[in-house]
Amino acid sequence: MRWISLLFIAILALPPRAQATDPIIIKFSHTVASDSPKGRAAIKFKELAEAMTQSRVKVLVYPNGQLHQDRQELEALQMNAVQMLAPALAKLAPLGIREFELFDLPYLFPDETVLHQVMDGPIGQGLLQRLEEKGLLGLAYWDSGFKHFSANRPLRTLEDFRGLRMRIQPSRVLDAQMRALNAIPQATSQAEIYGALERGVVDGTENHSAQFDNQQLIKVQKHLTLSRHGFVGYVVLVNQRVWSDLPGNIRLALEQALRLATQYERQIAVEHNHQSLARIRASGKTEIYTLPQSERERLRKQMLPVHRQFMKVIGPDLIEAAYRIAAESVF
Repeated sequence: MRWISLLFIAILALPPRAQATDPIIIKFSHTVASDSPKGRAAIKFKELAEAMTQSRVKVLVYPNGQLHQDRQELEALQMNAVQMLAPALAKLAPLGIREFELFDLPYLFPDETVLHQVMDGPIGQGLLQRLEEKGLLGLAYWDSGFKHFSANRPLRTLEDFRGLRMRIQPSRVLDAQMRALNAIPQATSQAEIYGALERGVVDGTENHSAQFDNQQLIKVQKHLTLSRHGFVGYVVLVNQRVWSDLPGNIRLALEQALRLATQYERQIAVEHNHQSLARIRASGKTEIYTLPQSERERLRKQMLPVHRQFMKVIGPDLIEAAYRIAAESVF
């Protein structure tokens, strides 16, 4: 009977079958619609990750804040309740890394080329490294295009902003930006925008045209001014400890999948915004107004003091480095 006992001990020593066959689960939570550029890129990452790891990884994508809303998602990632997020850049400053407020400064980036040079170069990559002290790892920057102002009255001159209650993402820079325009900033979550506009809690907002379209803001906003004063950006985050515990070959495959998904996201963001703007125009429900250069320059000059206001907080070196990249692009 001794051989039976030895066999029983050997069986107990074997790793459970599930450990060899069950896929690694990555919960990817975000707060926007599945058909938005960020939502589509999350699905693309899922498809690439599962294919490139031969199904050893399974990515579960949860859009529209199904698991966690804006205020809870970073805490959920730190606690490993989810393993991947793509939060707006404006949400990172409250973690104590206020240099990320660089990306909220109005009229800092003249176009996508400059924006991506800042993100992918020493400035952006250096900021990602700062996240490690919070137990997070920043893997990539995504963006959904430049923002425009909307309201239920025409916004054709600087004076038209006076007294308007304008929805913003929670951000000290965006708060200062609206105050510079003599508007009243109201911070609300992404999920609350439509209801706040519908109930008249706020009069207007700022957003890229794809999000304006996805959220059907044509029903609650009569005027859209193409100001391109800022942009909506995200950083793809993972729990640092969980990521470092992945097998090396799996981690490399996921990093490659994310690089491809990032290229895809940036391409469709431009396309989606053009298509969304065409749909908004075709609806006839929201009047679209393009600022002439003279009035756009008035807005820019009115908001430039915000750059100086946050110079010490963000760091003069970072802001001046971004200025140089923009200047080199122009010339």
